[in-house]
Amino acid sequence: MKNDLVLRAARGENIERYPVWLMRQAGRILPEYRAVRASLSGFKELVETPERAAEVTIQPVDLLGVDAAIIFSDILVVPEAMGLTYEMVEKRGPFFPNTIKSESDFEKYAQVDFDIEDRLGYVLEAIKITNKELDGRVPLIGFAGAPWTIFCYMIEGQGSKTFSKARKFLYTQPEMAHDLLNRIAEVTVRYLKAQIKAGAHMVQIFDSWAGILGNAQYRTFGLKYIEKIAEQITEVPVTIFAKGAYAAVNDMVDSPCNTIGLDWNMDVVNIRKLVGETKTLQGNLDPCALYASHSEIERLTNNLLDSFESKRHIVNLGHGVYPDIDPEKVKTFIKTVKNYEI
Repeated sequence: MKNDLVLRAARGENIERYPVWLMRQAGRILPEYRAVRASLSGFKELVETPERAAEVTIQPVDLLGVDAAIIFSDILVVPEAMGLTYEMVEKRGPFFPNTIKSESDFEKYAQVDFDIEDRLGYVLEAIKITNKELDGRVPLIGFAGAPWTIFCYMIEGQGSKTFSKARKFLYTQPEMAHDLLNRIAEVTVRYLKAQIKAGAHMVQIFDSWAGILGNAQYRTFGLKYIEKIAEQITEVPVTIFAKGAYAAVNDMVDSPCNTIGLDWNMDVVNIRKLVGETKTLQGNLDPCALYASHSEIERLTNNLLDSFESKRHIVNLGHGVYPDIDPEKVKTFIKTVKNYEI
């Protein structure tokens, strides 16, 4: 591989400079992405068409100069494969016409006895095509949603400020909650292993709604199931990104992962003191910093880089890049990281 900085940083090996990529880099910030999207019926068709998914996966490598590609897909392909179909509603986000309310819903909507390649083969094919087109330029990252975040959508049916239905489920039907989380974890292990077999060089587990649980509940219903997945993924480096789970970072020190992703509210210096050299950290510039002037973006990025006390760091934002950010501002961020001497 011509550029394996991300992989070396994740493994704690020596690097010449910090690697950089962005969550949601393959997306609406790029006019080239919007052109591909406009040629199709919608988001789901793009996800489910391997050639087009591969095309938009590679765009940020060509146009932004990032050090890794991340396969264009969605975390909600897993509940769909389990029997719970979702829709992507314009200006509203994901919506599930059906949700899990009772034990009887499990047979229909929480299936585990199925062939991953049969139901999620389009993602695997997109990975194969992407790798062929990348031709070893940069690594390709695979991903999946964490069980708790997937659970939230399967119970709630859509995004929510509180996910009170999902949280209520933990109190009123804890055994069924654990059963569903176990099923999601089992499918996710098989899915990530299939991605790795198809050519993913590392994988990331996204727990977007980690921050809505208290620390004790997150250990019980969140981190426990992420760790169950991560301990079975031994083939490639694993990153855990648990947004908002500030107190849980203490518990992640001993998690079976290579990298801990940090959101922009987490303090890099304190967390580095906590993990030492045992983990790579990833992040964590505030995405809104990219609305600033080019010179201010350079200053903020250099300040972030100056705060690192280890080469075990992958530079990223503290969340996905927002769709109305100027791609030229993103390029300034990336160039600043690449020009920084370590």
